[in-house]
Amino acid sequence: MSTTRRIHIQPAADPVLARGMRDIHDDLKLPSAFPPEVEAAAAKAAANPRWPELDRSDLALVTIDPSGSMDLDQAMHVERVDGGYRVYYAIADVAAFVVAGDPVDLEANRRGETLYGADAKIPLHPTVLSEGAVSLLPDQLRPALLWTIELDRAGDSVAVDVRRAKVRSRARLDYAGVQQRIDAGTAEPMWAVLREIGELRRQCEFARGGVSLPLPEQEISVVDGRWKLAFRARLPIEDWNEQISLLVGMAAADLMVRAKVGLLRTLPPPDPRAIDRLRVTARVLGIGWPPGLDYPGFIRSLDPSNDVHVAMLTACTTVLRGAGYAAFNGALPAQSMHSALAAHYTHATAPLRRLVDRYIGEICVALCASQPVPEWALSALPGLPATMQASGHRAGQYESAVLNLAEAVALAPRVGEVFNGAIVEVARDDPGKGTVIVRDPAVEAAVSGSTKLPLGADVRVNLVEADPVRRVTRFELAG
Repeated sequence: MSTTRRIHIQPAADPVLARGMRDIHDDLKLPSAFPPEVEAAAAKAAANPRWPELDRSDLALVTIDPSGSMDLDQAMHVERVDGGYRVYYAIADVAAFVVAGDPVDLEANRRGETLYGADAKIPLHPTVLSEGAVSLLPDQLRPALLWTIELDRAGDSVAVDVRRAKVRSRARLDYAGVQQRIDAGTAEPMWAVLREIGELRRQCEFARGGVSLPLPEQEISVVDGRWKLAFRARLPIEDWNEQISLLVGMAAADLMVRAKVGLLRTLPPPDPRAIDRLRVTARVLGIGWPPGLDYPGFIRSLDPSNDVHVAMLTACTTVLRGAGYAAFNGALPAQSMHSALAAHYTHATAPLRRLVDRYIGEICVALCASQPVPEWALSALPGLPATMQASGHRAGQYESAVLNLAEAVALAPRVGEVFNGAIVEVARDDPGKGTVIVRDPAVEAAVSGSTKLPLGADVRVNLVEADPVRRVTRFELAG
């Protein structure tokens, strides 16, 4: 389960944004091009994959991703069977190309994950692999980790298997195109099955007391010559597809928990103060939150197609703080659950974009085959949480910097204007400083006043600074 928000900027070639992105790269000391020895090793690996014996290229798998994606981690086929459903989920087999200790592996361990922002990305692996030989591109035979999960009529998992197999995707699809066909009644029958499974899995989630956030994509566009901030509402197909990814992540976690070896994605229960702050945010946005309704119930009441509700969903990411990874080989870690999902969970479905998934896949293949976990994967387990924590911190810094840049660019022409908002946070060490959320445009930024800020109060604030160079947006209480 990811909490990353991707930021989509049109036009991405704007010189202010381009300069700002270069500054972000320099400030955070982010990697750019891969070293020559890594590119050379990647090219050699691309030409020499290790092919599995099992051939499942007969499966009618397809990929579905944001439009234009080339790093395709997953291909899927779902079907109804007697007693329920069957899910086939093929995951790109990075380990069929990359060997522990080789230049590509060492560089991937330094990077940790792909970084996204402003229609650009800093990839985990060289593109000859991530967008070429490893990617599950259509009409190409590829080595993969093929998950087969049997579900009963209620959507509960009853059998799980994962093994290496040759697969061939039939098509590279995008969310918007498939959703249009679904809405028009012209979509292939498989998508109706996916919808059934997705809705059943949501019901299973509700029954567990879990909740998944349908995170938005923040879009910066130009309308009548003026920059505009907006949140793109998610499509239903995105939510159904996410449920399949979560299903696989929970299946992988269950395999490892039973075997008492592996690595889990963990999240502690939310801080009650964070929930209180969200209630203030909901009021600011004009969204009803009855006193007796708990946090999961409130999330389920939100409509991802409503722009204001999408802004609320974005604010709800604040309760997901404290997420981490926990490695184990023997007893389970004291904190092993993912509180938002109310289940054991791990990252297993995006090895092209996230380092840890390659190791999780290898562990699960071994466990399903009743074989020992390979030493290269087992020996890496203790260090993976720290590696992923560091890369996650870097990704958060990058995302925050890009978002701050985009907001400053969009609001720069409006310095001096007065906006309606509310105070959602007051600094402990200085009650005259805090955070304001503005409804239109949907912005959360620093605010200051000459006296103590009224936490939770509706206010009018003056935009006093929106500096794209410093990536700073700042409001003051209006007199």
